[in-house]
Amino acid sequence: MFWAMFWASCAAAPAAVDDIEVQALFKNHAVLMVNGKRRSVRAGQSTPEGVTLISANSREAVVEANGTRHTLALGTRIGGGFPTPREQKVLVPADARGMYLASGSINGVGVQFMLDTGATLVSINEPMAASVGLDYRRLGTPGHSMTAAGVVRIWRLRLARVRVGEIELTDVDAAVHEGAFPPVALLGNSFLSRVEMTRAAGSVLLRRQF
Repeated sequence: MFWAMFWASCAAAPAAVDDIEVQALFKNHAVLMVNGKRRSVRAGQSTPEGVTLISANSREAVVEANGTRHTLALGTRIGGGFPTPREQKVLVPADARGMYLASGSINGVGVQFMLDTGATLVSINEPMAASVGLDYRRLGTPGHSMTAAGVVRIWRLRLARVRVGEIELTDVDAAVHEGAFPPVALLGNSFLSRVEMTRAAGSVLLRRQF
């Protein structure tokens, strides 16, 4: 009886995943090619081969296969035994006021960021947007936002590249605020939600595997 159950469990276990390709991306849904077979899978579900979709949006999918998580953009393919993911990381210490400030860039132009988990988007003021070269009034969608300074006019748009230390993300949702507020660029959750963030010993460690 024991051996019968043992062999039955082995037969039921999915084989190792050798190849994954992202063919289509939607909110919480992705179409993957797994070991040469096309699979449509939603967040939280697994393919018969054992690939679990953790999350997905129009830009990237987070999948787990062979015990490892991978962040894959549309059209990305991994295979050949899944080489060890590369890692980008940056340690951001708190300053004397308890603020987490980090040097970075927007579209290749240097800026100073303040990590702000209370901000939905990466947020900058009009002078910063001008220095970066953003044509936000033409490309952005106008709206309003409630801030510490009250209700202000904003333009929502997507930034091509946002870098903090050695971590660089593409297509990051952002807002340009009318006037000179905020005085420093806010690194909001449109960036922070796409990296791993750990607080320890008065610092924040940002990490990204890819």
